[in-house]
Amino acid sequence: MSRLVIISNRLPITINRSAGELHYHPSAGGLATGLNSLDEDYNKLWIGWPGQDIADEWEKESIRNDLAPRKLAPVFLTEREIDLYYEGFSNKTIWPHFHYFTEYTAYNDDMWSAYQEVNYKFFQETEKHLRDGDMVWVHDYQLMLLPKLIRERFPNISIGFFLHIPFPSYEVFRILPWRKEILDGILGADQIGFHTFGYMRHFLSAAYRITGYEHKFGRLHIDEREVNVDVFPMGINYDKYADPDANADTDQSSGEIRKLHASRKIILSVDRLDYTKGIPHRVRAFKRFIRNNPEYIGKVNLIMIVVPSRANVDQYQSLKTEVDVLVSQVNSEYGTFDWMPIHYYYRSLNFAALTTLYREADIALITPLRDGMNLVAKEYVAAKEDSKRGVLILSEMAGAVYELNDGAITVNPQSHQEIEEALLEALEMSGEEQQLRLELMQVKLKRYDVKHWAATFIKEQKKLKDKNRMTNTTHLGGDALDEVLKKYQEAEERLLFIDYDGTLMNFHEDPQAVNPDEGTLAILTGLADDKRNNVVINSGRDRGTLEKWLGHLDVEMAAEHGVWMKENGEWHLNPNVVDGWMPKVMELLENLVARTPGSFIETKDYSLAWHYRSIDRDLGQKRVREFRDMLTYLIQNQDLQVLEGNKVVEIKNAGVNKGKATSHWVGKKNWGFVLGIGDDATDEDIFAALPESGVSIKVGADRTAAKYNLSGVGEVRKMFKTLLGKK
Repeated sequence: MSRLVIISNRLPITINRSAGELHYHPSAGGLATGLNSLDEDYNKLWIGWPGQDIADEWEKESIRNDLAPRKLAPVFLTEREIDLYYEGFSNKTIWPHFHYFTEYTAYNDDMWSAYQEVNYKFFQETEKHLRDGDMVWVHDYQLMLLPKLIRERFPNISIGFFLHIPFPSYEVFRILPWRKEILDGILGADQIGFHTFGYMRHFLSAAYRITGYEHKFGRLHIDEREVNVDVFPMGINYDKYADPDANADTDQSSGEIRKLHASRKIILSVDRLDYTKGIPHRVRAFKRFIRNNPEYIGKVNLIMIVVPSRANVDQYQSLKTEVDVLVSQVNSEYGTFDWMPIHYYYRSLNFAALTTLYREADIALITPLRDGMNLVAKEYVAAKEDSKRGVLILSEMAGAVYELNDGAITVNPQSHQEIEEALLEALEMSGEEQQLRLELMQVKLKRYDVKHWAATFIKEQKKLKDKNRMTNTTHLGGDALDEVLKKYQEAEERLLFIDYDGTLMNFHEDPQAVNPDEGTLAILTGLADDKRNNVVINSGRDRGTLEKWLGHLDVEMAAEHGVWMKENGEWHLNPNVVDGWMPKVMELLENLVARTPGSFIETKDYSLAWHYRSIDRDLGQKRVREFRDMLTYLIQNQDLQVLEGNKVVEIKNAGVNKGKATSHWVGKKNWGFVLGIGDDATDEDIFAALPESGVSIKVGADRTAAKYNLSGVGEVRKMFKTLLGKK
């Protein structure tokens, strides 16, 4: 039975102290609902803070014993840690910064240190419980360092991470002094989830620009791991809000809400007090609506529910004061003896009152300035399951807009005019159109509910875990390396095909700056000195460079993917190559370089290569697409091939490749041992040309036909040293 270890800042149980005794209450929120709904096949353990500062060791032990039967493990935080880690770095640094309120971001080293310390404290508790075969799911911005901490101690365990708030654009994220540490922390996970594609795209962009990891369709390769970055929009418990009979109405305020609705249209606004929610903007927009549309005076009410939050933070205190003043101004300016435009409640509502408001409200006005998802919008739509009457006005800055945009009226929350126009449209909308819009949204919300969200994330993480375990490519270490070493030692005649860039030497922005170092020369000299070895450097490099760097060694070479071959100390040209096409393509490439500073052309005897290693990756990909389109018309009916390597595009004769050069040497005699090693797509031709008994080795974690893989140049060198009998 699989075990799922869930780690979040808060447990689904909150501890409160009353009259000297501890009381346990369920924590509110969709996360607990979704994860508790997971298939019972998962034996769940939940690790988190229980919401109370507990200092007494006896009391801590008592809480552990109370929570253990519920499969909950508490992490106890001190007052200082709550202040610096939670109220500090999490809510005064990450929260404003990730929501684009950089003017509120605090850059404080003490808070950062506390954040690191508490993430490590969560790791220490996690370490006590983890065992082989577990799957870990870490949640949200308070624990972004935790995946890496777990990975370092448990390298083979499956780790998921989900961010419940927006991930900002690279230009905003890069401002953080601790940006790389945060990214490295998250990238310790195997699967990383976001609410929207935009957040996912921003994360991948930051990962590339700050840590250098490139992705292919959301997949990153880090060391020997494949990391899946994907979109998993969080849903709600649809039935809980859709079925009014399932939640008995026992709240006296529900009747008052119905009386109010009997005489007036209700516009509903529900938020936690937070500067990201756009509450003052909403009040000003409603004031504009009343001023410009006096026919609605006395006929509509804005009911504003503002739930208290972080009352000890300066920005929140100022926000509360601003909202109080604005509401007072609107009511005093436009109110009458029997009508107040805004009914403002600074408190939370119980479930019965809230769902009554959802069901009775004609319009939900949900206009955050920035919001990771916003489940209130979804709850409102679900509550209309029975009546099919109501209009959702939704900010285009809320994550939920990508699921609800076919039914909601979307607005820019900064535009008072757009909100005014949306209110008019909603108030005048026919019942038929309201029903049509609601049904479109409800179909989605029923299917993609919170249970679906949790189950899908875990399902995809499990698929990735199984895939990584069942891959056909074996890491060349341990028993696998011993087996290859044995075959190597027993063979009397050996043939070794070795790529250069990315295999023997790491890449560099300047291709000429990777001349062989002492380590590479020592390995090649050692291999060549063994008379049983025939070493072939099979590279895309031009012959002049290979000759200058390696010509003094007793090795053979294939240059420009087999255009030139060096055998018995002499270079000879492949008879299938022509160069009449090169001037036209050179003109095209020169135009490309003129428009792309930082890129350059490498001219070889019978091929041309355009390098874009030092430019923006997205710009490079755009230029590659342009180049391919133009090249299609330029070289029609010519036997040319375009190869895309690591930040390089090469044009060469199609009848020549590394595989054909490999076949030339393989066919010379019956070799006792044949090895081919390389790092990019061009080296797949080498692997395909090896005999069935050949040893094919892919450097890196990309998809490959090779039997074995090594993570990088460092492991390649260790492997060759093992073959040479060196440590």
